[in-house]
Amino acid sequence: MADIRNLALHDDEGVAARASAPSTTGDPMVPRRYAITRVRQDTRDTFTLMLDPVDGGPMRFRAGQFTMLHAFGVGEVPISISGDPRGADEGAPLEHTIRNVGAVTRALVNAPPGTEIGVRGPFGTSWDAPDAVGGDVVFVTGGIGLAPLRPAILDVLAERDKYGKVLLLYGSRTPEDILYGDEMRRWADLNDVNVQMTVDNAPYGYKGKVGFVTELIARAGFDPRRAWAFVCGPEGMMRAAASALVSRGLPPAKVRLSMERSMKCGIGLCGHCQLRDVFLCVDGPVLDYARLEPLMNVREL
Repeated sequence: MADIRNLALHDDEGVAARASAPSTTGDPMVPRRYAITRVRQDTRDTFTLMLDPVDGGPMRFRAGQFTMLHAFGVGEVPISISGDPRGADEGAPLEHTIRNVGAVTRALVNAPPGTEIGVRGPFGTSWDAPDAVGGDVVFVTGGIGLAPLRPAILDVLAERDKYGKVLLLYGSRTPEDILYGDEMRRWADLNDVNVQMTVDNAPYGYKGKVGFVTELIARAGFDPRRAWAFVCGPEGMMRAAASALVSRGLPPAKVRLSMERSMKCGIGLCGHCQLRDVFLCVDGPVLDYARLEPLMNVREL
């Protein structure tokens, strides 16, 4: 089987690369071996990796959790799992949607099928979407932020009759950057999801909405008295979205955000992801806005 242990050493996206191959111990710092079965290009710079375990059983995870993906000889990077949490029971591959933005992600997306990589995890907290049973559900996301939200959306759709209105407010930079476009249309057509898409910039003649995703919140048709919101995207967008949702009447404790900042070890040891008293890899990455608001609004924290 091919591997990428001989690629040049870099460390600009994660902890320093380990030269030896991973083993299958219970140590959370030791990655398990997975083989890339397929790499699907979703947009010009975004790809989805399909992974199967080389040894041991499938990885079970909760929507919102992340893993550390390790390219041998290059380094590792934290990536939220984007697949269906029920997939492990059905033999589905482990899915991660990633942007090709650095040495580690470049090694991962360019790896041919059969390449072995290391996977540590899963780590972190989950969206706990079932908390919203009986109420409306509002997903607000921008760009690749849809990938960490996809498992929560699939959780809701698996028991669609238990929820009220389900809205997905999605924004991207351009029409070409829209992620999971076909799948969003299926969700709207088959699962009674109110999907609203907007782009920041569009070519002449574009017939869709143009503007920021946060502008959709004011007109979105949900009942704030019984709604829950799940938000993922760039940090500035999440601050604006959470503020807009609270202005609509949602309690901050019912607005959940996924924070993925500077995570390296995944188990709260290295301190790189510390946000005052919060270790995002352990206490997060999913946290409610009641806890995050005083932290997100402090400059340079």
